[in-house]
Amino acid sequence: MSSAQHPATTPHRRCDILVIGAGPAGMAAALAAAPCGADIVLVDDNPTPGGQIWRDGPGAQLPPLARAHRERLAGLRNVRVLTGTRVVGLGDGEHPGDAPALLLEDAEQGWTQHCGRLILCTGARELLLPFPGWTLPGVTGAGGLQALIKAGLPVRGQRIVIAGTGPLLLAAAHTARQAGAQVLRVAEQAPWAALAGFGLQLPRWPAKAVQALPLLHPALRAASHVLEAQGQGRVQSIRLKRGAGEETLACDRLACGFGLIPNTQLGQMLGCQINTRQGLAVDALRATSRPGVWAAGECTGFGGSEKALAEGAMAGHAAAGNDAAAAALAGELACWQGFADALHRQFALSPALRALPRADTLVCRCEDVSHAQLQARSGWIDAKLHTRCGMGPCQGRVCGAAAQFLYGWTPAPGRHLLAPARIATLAGCGNDESTP
Repeated sequence: MSSAQHPATTPHRRCDILVIGAGPAGMAAALAAAPCGADIVLVDDNPTPGGQIWRDGPGAQLPPLARAHRERLAGLRNVRVLTGTRVVGLGDGEHPGDAPALLLEDAEQGWTQHCGRLILCTGARELLLPFPGWTLPGVTGAGGLQALIKAGLPVRGQRIVIAGTGPLLLAAAHTARQAGAQVLRVAEQAPWAALAGFGLQLPRWPAKAVQALPLLHPALRAASHVLEAQGQGRVQSIRLKRGAGEETLACDRLACGFGLIPNTQLGQMLGCQINTRQGLAVDALRATSRPGVWAAGECTGFGGSEKALAEGAMAGHAAAGNDAAAAALAGELACWQGFADALHRQFALSPALRALPRADTLVCRCEDVSHAQLQARSGWIDAKLHTRCGMGPCQGRVCGAAAQFLYGWTPAPGRHLLAPARIATLAGCGNDESTP
């Protein structure tokens, strides 16, 4: 599905329901809201709908459910899917009774999108913790490796080590093996007792148990985590902690991810409150603390595609005014919330991971800010003012989450802009005061 085109003569737009994020939650929200006949716009910065979990590409094998959702969306006349389009900030000119306006940008231009109701399905991102050598070429996140392979990265014959925590490690290892790579080790920081406890609970979710069986890997080791990536010009070997000892493995790639962090920046900019799991706080029908704004999927707390689909459908029904249909999904959501709770309990990060960075290890790789420089600061704002930590292209998405784990800081959300934007986008939207 290609990106929609936006004529230069109509930079302002309005829809009834605006959905941000076309992953499982966003797709489910649009499909649930569509029968009410509302004008719905579904926005995603990827080239095709599906988000991270249903990412398409030359090396991807989409599940039938993903294809079915895409086909259903394509057949709906009242749903416009804008791919290759991102939210860059808050728009001007919010109208009485409307949800907040957002500033959008695609490859050609930017514009202000007005809407009656807004559903945030902004997903999650990997938690990347700094360690010596983590900036070497060849070191990626576990989910990042999956995305690269699905996009066509050739890894056949390469020696790959995957480390961190959570089921994503086994999924990444499976993707790499299918692409012809040799997976030397899957290093899981959680102990064997935690893995066994999680495995014993899987029969509560038979579909998850069936999914897990093909992912089991003989190179899986528990109570093991990365210590250092080594190499000249790119990663060539890694040191792993393994129980009470260590091991060193020669490799071509290291994929390292320590779980997922909800993408809450946009919601926080809108004034939405945060829950105890660092996600957007929602009520029983997925409404946030900001009137006219709902949230669903991994941005409320990660827990898998099934939970995201249930939440997305609930938010879509509720935003369309069908509270009864939304409430009817409460039982299904409770089931998958139980799975999310098990993930959080069994794959909690070990405090020992805070000792990974050395004094000279970069924590903010955008602005070359080291661990030692940040240890001397008192908090996130102090670090930004004195070191420029979080002020690079990623706008604190990587180093902010790392600093929260390492130092206990709470990164402050942006006030107006979410991402770097073209000057033409800002100038054009700031000068246009036309009614949408």
